[in-house]
Amino acid sequence: MSATSHQQHRRRRTYALVATAAGLATVGALAAALPATATPESSAKGGHGHHFNRYQDVQLLSFNDLHGNLEPPAGSSGRVTEVQPDGTTKTIDAGGVEYLATHLRQAREGNKYSITAAGGDMVGASPLISGLFHDEPTIEALNKLDLDVTSVGNHEFDEGARELARLQNGGCHPTAGCYVEGRKFKGADFPYLAANVLDEKTGKPILKPYWVWKKKDVKVGFIGVTLEDTPGVVSAEGVKGLKFKDEVETINKYAKVLQRQGVKSIVALIHEGGAPASSSYNYDCDAPGAGDGISGPIVDIAKNITPQVDALVTGHTHAAYVCTIDDPAGKPRMVTSAASFGRLYTDTTLTYDRFTGDIARTAVKSANHVVTRDVPKAPDMTALIDRWNTLAAPIGNRAIGYISADIPSTGTESPLGDLIADAQLAYGKELDPETDLALMNPGGIRAPLTYAAKGSEGDGVVTYAEGFTVQPFSNTVNLQDITGAQLIQVLKEQVSGTNAASPKVLQVSSGLTYTLDLTKSGADRVVTDSIKLNGAAVDPTATYRVATNNFLAGGGDGFPTLGQGTNDLVGTDDLTVLEKYLTANSSAGSPISPPAANRITVVR
Repeated sequence: MSATSHQQHRRRRTYALVATAAGLATVGALAAALPATATPESSAKGGHGHHFNRYQDVQLLSFNDLHGNLEPPAGSSGRVTEVQPDGTTKTIDAGGVEYLATHLRQAREGNKYSITAAGGDMVGASPLISGLFHDEPTIEALNKLDLDVTSVGNHEFDEGARELARLQNGGCHPTAGCYVEGRKFKGADFPYLAANVLDEKTGKPILKPYWVWKKKDVKVGFIGVTLEDTPGVVSAEGVKGLKFKDEVETINKYAKVLQRQGVKSIVALIHEGGAPASSSYNYDCDAPGAGDGISGPIVDIAKNITPQVDALVTGHTHAAYVCTIDDPAGKPRMVTSAASFGRLYTDTTLTYDRFTGDIARTAVKSANHVVTRDVPKAPDMTALIDRWNTLAAPIGNRAIGYISADIPSTGTESPLGDLIADAQLAYGKELDPETDLALMNPGGIRAPLTYAAKGSEGDGVVTYAEGFTVQPFSNTVNLQDITGAQLIQVLKEQVSGTNAASPKVLQVSSGLTYTLDLTKSGADRVVTDSIKLNGAAVDPTATYRVATNNFLAGGGDGFPTLGQGTNDLVGTDDLTVLEKYLTANSSAGSPISPPAANRITVVR
C-alpha cells in the first residue's frame, strides 16, 4: 500500500472554460419550486384515460471516503463542526457504521424511490479491524448498508487492480487465504465504477464504467471516476498496467452513451473534490457570494461536465459541502461531499420528470446530515464488528507504548507527525549512524493517538490496533543520499509544482528547522536562508542521509526530487518502526509526551 494524502493531488487544469464564473451555493436547493408549468402533484391523462403523476421524487443518499472506519473514529477524526444560528460553532461526535446504518435506514423510511451511492475510497488506509483482513469486513458492512453503487477512489488501488477485482467479485485472498474456515468471501453486492481507469493492454475500463438504477418507469444512470492523478498518489505497483484518463472527458463520453440508451437522468460519482471556505458541515456556500464558497479541482471539473449530468457526488478531500456550481450552459448544478469516515451522509432529492425522463434541475435540493451516536446501534453491524474484532484481538490488543496526553495529527506541523519523523530518524540511525534527518508525508498519518482508552487497555496505552490505524500502509522505511541542494528543492516542492495550490507540508524530524511564509507564493513560501539542520545552514554541496517511507522515496505525493536519491537502503515496515520507538521511549510509569510541533515557523 502507499501512504497517500487525502488533500488535492492534481495539476492545475487548463480547460478553456465554456461558462463564465461559477455561481456557488450550499443553500441545499437550486430553486424553491418545480418548473412553472407543473407541481409535484400535477397529473395528466394517459392514453387509456387514467391519471398519473408527472413528477417523482427520487432520494439519493450518498457518502464518501469511509476508509474502512467500521468503528467510531477516534479524536478529531470522529467529530464534525456545526455552525449555529448565532454564528458560533460546536463539535459533534460522529461516525461508526452501527450508527450510519441506523441513520440511512431511518432516512429511507417512506421513500419508495431511494438510491444509496458513494464517492470512492470505501477501503484502503483502514483501521486494523478492516485493514488486517484486506478490507473484507468493510465490503461486508457496505453490503449490509444496502449500498447500490460507488466509484473507485485512489485508495481502491492500494493493493492493485487484481485485489480490487477480488473485492468486487469475491474469493479468498491469494496469500492470506480465507479468514473463516469453510466460508468464502463473496465480494461486493454493488458495482464499483471505474470509467476512467483503463487496462493499458486492452484500452478498456477495468470495471464497469456506468450503471443504471431502475424502478418501474424511473431510470437514473451513474458514471463513476477517480481522480486522473491517481498514479501520483498511489504506489507504482498499485497502478501497474493501468491508465487513468481525464475525468471530464470520460464523464462526457459516457453521458452520451447513456443518453443514446434512453437514460436522461445522470449522476456523476467523482473521487475528486474541493475545499469549502468553512470547515462546518452545514456551511452555506451562497453566503459569502459567488466564487467564495468552494475552491479546488472540483470547481473546474464541474464547470466543464456536460449539462446532461444532473448532479455530482464527490470526495477525496474529506471536506463537507453542499454547493451549486454552474454547468457549461450557465445553469446551477448540485455538487456534494459528505466529509469522511462515515461521519456524514448527504440526502439529495432528485425530481424525475416522467414526460422527459430527465431530472427537473430547478427542484433539486440537498443537505448533509450528521451520523450522530445518539441513535440505536444497528444490531447486524454490531455483530459484524464483534466477529471481526474477535479475530483481530490477539494482534490488536497488544500494548506498544504509552502517552501522557492526546497526540494530534492535524495542523501544518502536527505533534504526531513530529513523533513519527523522530521514530524514523532513530530507526535510520540504527541502520546507518550517518543518517541525518527524516521526512514524513502528512497523508500517511491517518489518525491521532488518543489518551482515553478505546477498550479495556487503560488510559494512555497505545495498542497495536491504534498504531495500525495511524499507519496502515505497510510502507518500508528507506534510507537514501541527497545533496543539500536537493533537500532544499524537496522542501520547496511542498508548495510548488503539483502541490502549489494545496501545499503538502512534510513532517520533519528533530533538528531540521525552517520558516514557511504563507504570505508569499509558490516555492518562495519556503524561506531558503532559514533552512537549518541542528542549527547549521544546509550546505547545497554536502550529502545528507535521509529516512523516508518507500512511497516518498519513489517521488510520490509530488516530490520528484526524492525519487532522485542514491545509495538506497530498504528497511522494515513503518509501523514496526513506530512500535520500536514507542517501546524504547515510553513506559507505564514514564509515558511519552506530545512533541511541541515547533520545528516549522509558519508566517501567515
